[in-house]
Amino acid sequence: MALTQSVSAFSTIKPAVAARSSLVSSPVSSSTSLNVADLDTVALVAGQENYGFAAVALGEALWSFGQAPSFSNAKVFIPAVIAAGVLGAVSGPMITSGDASSAALGLEIATGVTVLLGASYLARLLAPFSPSPKEIPFLGLLFAIAGFIAFSQNLVVDGFVTLPNLPSIPLPQIPLGLGEDIDTSYGL
Repeated sequence: MALTQSVSAFSTIKPAVAARSSLVSSPVSSSTSLNVADLDTVALVAGQENYGFAAVALGEALWSFGQAPSFSNAKVFIPAVIAAGVLGAVSGPMITSGDASSAALGLEIATGVTVLLGASYLARLLAPFSPSPKEIPFLGLLFAIAGFIAFSQNLVVDGFVTLPNLPSIPLPQIPLGLGEDIDTSYGL
């Protein structure tokens, strides 16, 4: 439903003119189609998360390398640069494209990148020797977990992925014995 008057960045929208949100006026539906405004919001938020996670991956590599700059420690840039490249050049434009199927694929790619980058951080944590403090990849692992949660939540909540419903199982009724059989007329 569109607005009945044109709106600029500096005009106010009167409540009688604005359309009510479908989230407020109707109960939750099982449809996987997104409204245009909802897709724009998803693209904005998920795109910021995507590009932000790419910056965090590069920042972690720079910080880790800065703590112990050596040729052998330069290997921390390999997963970070690959992850940032995929997030910035592949999944980022897909998420912000405005097309629902492209955004879904971009979120799936970003979710996969968080898993792989998290595995890289975990491998660095489990290594017996690290030239830089292990607190740095641990912080990166926390960000990778947060990124996974954010991207997978966007996939599920925004309706790109539908989880299967379990069949309803009839549960037995158990009498709790709350005193229904107690004679309360005693002494009356």
